[in-house]
Amino acid sequence: MIDKDGYRHNVGIIIVNKEGKLFWGKRIQQDAWQFPQGGIRENETPQQAVFRELKEEVGLDPSDVRVLGRTKDWLTYDLPKHLIRQYSQPLCIGQKQIWFMLGLESEPERIDLSHHETPEFEDWTWVDYWRPVQEVVCFKQSVYHQALTELQELLDKFWLPK
Repeated sequence: MIDKDGYRHNVGIIIVNKEGKLFWGKRIQQDAWQFPQGGIRENETPQQAVFRELKEEVGLDPSDVRVLGRTKDWLTYDLPKHLIRQYSQPLCIGQKQIWFMLGLESEPERIDLSHHETPEFEDWTWVDYWRPVQEVVCFKQSVYHQALTELQELLDKFWLPK
């Protein structure tokens, strides 16, 4: 779903384990790492999209996680000009995302990157909270920083023991 401004509606997923480490996935056949994310379909809520993408990209069910929270508003990033498909209609110039923080309730062994017929990731690891901002592709760094900044209080308040 692309809005009138050219932004594809999308959800971003930050999965955190009980030690406060974040799921960090290596995109298939690329030297690029990122959080799971995916488009919101017509007549689908952001939360429905999160659970669909969670299953497709990392093989987890809603019962494997706890929703800790989400960003209040949409966060956007623009695609670099060379990644914009100039001849597609409607033209997509970037992503408009709601970010969710999910606490992993089940064992990490439940993560299955090959669940979907076209996997997004080929490897994954747990990383420190701010590492993704430094390692994600440069045009996503600002939105990652915004999401992690806004959601950090959820991690501090609800997940880690005091």
